[in-house]
Amino acid sequence: MDGKEHLKQLRYDKAYLKMAQSWSKLSHCNRKQVGALIVKDSMIISDGYNGTPAGFDNCCENEIGETHWYVLHAEANAILKVSKSTNNSKGATLYLTLSPCKDCSKLILQAGITRVVFKDSYKDAEGITFLKSAGVDVFQIENLDDDSF
Repeated sequence: MDGKEHLKQLRYDKAYLKMAQSWSKLSHCNRKQVGALIVKDSMIISDGYNGTPAGFDNCCENEIGETHWYVLHAEANAILKVSKSTNNSKGATLYLTLSPCKDCSKLILQAGITRVVFKDSYKDAEGITFLKSAGVDVFQIENLDDDSF
């Protein structure tokens, strides 16, 4: 990728991350609100945010602030949504507001996603390490407000 193509890709990456950030605001979770978009062939094919499964109360935490075990992560929701559609995520890019945990990284790899772009780092970097070792391209973009290209 030459310099011009790289700058164009960076511009799109930041735009999609900003959209994922907006999507994260739909989460009812108090501790963390995480958004995800899956993009393939320049089209958004899926989206997701962290939350409870359909049909459950939207409360993600118990009385003492711990996240319920059954809360789905944003990337898992986005990947599951693709599985219900006519699309597939083979060769797609996943945009996340928070880097994936190790459990979600397995889903990402199995779903055929080949590129992950995220904003903030999760407390445990094992998911990122796993994806990189499996050949997935992983990029972090922390500053979405800097539009100087």
